[in-house]
Amino acid sequence: MLEQEDGESGSGRLSARQLRIVATLGFCGLVSAADNWFVSPALPAIAQTTAVAPAAAAVVLTAYLVPYGALQPVCGALGDTVGRLKLLRIIVLGLCVGTLLCAAVPSLPALVLARILTGCFAAGIISVSQAFVGDVVGQRNRAGAVGILMGITFTGQGLSAGLGGILTDAVGWRAAFVSFGLLAALAWLLLFTLREPAPRHRDGIEAAAHAGVRERPVLGFMWAALRLFFGPHRAVFLLACTTGVLFLGVYGLMGTFLNEACGLSSTQSGLVMMMYGVFCLVGGACSGALGARKGLPGVIAVGEASGIAAAVLLAASAVTASWVPALGAAGCLGLGYILVQPTLVTLSMDADPGQAGLCTGLIGFGVFVGGGIGSAVGSMVLAAGGYPVLWGVAALALLAQRLVSSRVLS
Repeated sequence: MLEQEDGESGSGRLSARQLRIVATLGFCGLVSAADNWFVSPALPAIAQTTAVAPAAAAVVLTAYLVPYGALQPVCGALGDTVGRLKLLRIIVLGLCVGTLLCAAVPSLPALVLARILTGCFAAGIISVSQAFVGDVVGQRNRAGAVGILMGITFTGQGLSAGLGGILTDAVGWRAAFVSFGLLAALAWLLLFTLREPAPRHRDGIEAAAHAGVRERPVLGFMWAALRLFFGPHRAVFLLACTTGVLFLGVYGLMGTFLNEACGLSSTQSGLVMMMYGVFCLVGGACSGALGARKGLPGVIAVGEASGIAAAVLLAASAVTASWVPALGAAGCLGLGYILVQPTLVTLSMDADPGQAGLCTGLIGFGVFVGGGIGSAVGSMVLAAGGYPVLWGVAALALLAQRLVSSRVLS
C-alpha cells in the first residue's frame, strides 16, 4: 500500500512523491480529455469523409461525452470498493483499444458506436484519479492538488486540439486516432509505477452505508448516488451540470465555428484552440493560491466571469468573421473551466468523505453528460439562428449561472 504522506501538516506543500503521483494521474486524465477534444477541429474532415454536414458530425462528440459522464459515478463507486489503481489500469487499457478501433471504422455510424465504447472505458479516469489524489495528499492540500491534476488534464484538452488539427491536415483524422491511442498505451504503462493509495478513515456510519452497497449492489449504489446528488450539497452537483452544458458545449463547437465562420483550416483552428490548454495550465497552477485568498466560491466566481467573457468574444468573432477575438475566447474559456470544475470537485468531496470516488464521479456525470447535451443543443441553436445567436445565447446562459451560483454558494 502507498504510504500516506501527511500533506496536512508542515508547510502544506506537496512532497516530490505526491507531485509525481499527481503528474502521472494528470497524464492519464490528459489522454482521456485529449481523446475526445482533438476531434473538434477534425469535425469538418470527418464530415467530408462521411458525407455529412459538419454540424451533424458533432454527434461524434456527444457519443463520447454522454457515456463518459454517465458512467463516472459508477466508476467512482467501483474505485471506492475494488481499488482505485486496479480500476485505472483496466479502464485506461480500454481507452487505448477503443481509440485504435476508431481509426479503423468505415462509416460515421460505426465511428459513433466506437466512440460510445471508448467513452465507456474512459469514464472513470478523471473521477477515480481525483479520489486517488484525495487519498494521497489529505484535505489541506486537496484543492491545490486537484487543481494541478485538472490543469494537466485539461491542458491536454486544449493542446490536443492543435495536435489533432495538424495531424488531420497532414495525414488524416484516422492517423490522429492512432496517435492518441498510442498515448493511451503510454499512460497505461505509467500506471504500473504507482501503488494503491491507502483509503482515508471512515466512521461507523460510512462503513454501514458501504455495507449496504455491498449487500444490494445496484439498489445500494443508486440510493447512495441519489442521496448525494439531491442531498444538502445538491447545488454543487447541479452547477456541475450547467457547467458542462455551457463550457464544454461552447468548446465543442469552436472548431467547426473557426472553420465555417472564420475560414481557418483544421490546423489553424486547432492552434487557436490551443490557447484553451495554455490557460487551463495557468489556471490549474494558480487555483490553490486564488482559493486561499478568495475562498472556493470566489474561485468559481472568477471562473464563471471568464466564461461569460469567452462567449462575448466569440459573438464578436462571429460578427466580424475574425479569428482574433476567438483566440481570447479560447483562453478565457480554458481559464474559466479549470477554475470552476475542479473547485466543484473539491466541494463535492465534503458531501461524503467516505465515498469520495462516488462524489467526484457525480461531478463528472454532471459535467460530461452536460457537455454532450450542450453539443447537441448547441447544434440545434446553430441550425436555427447561426453563430451570433449561438454565442449570444451562451453568454446569457453563463450570466444566469453566475447569478444563481452567487446565491447558492454564498
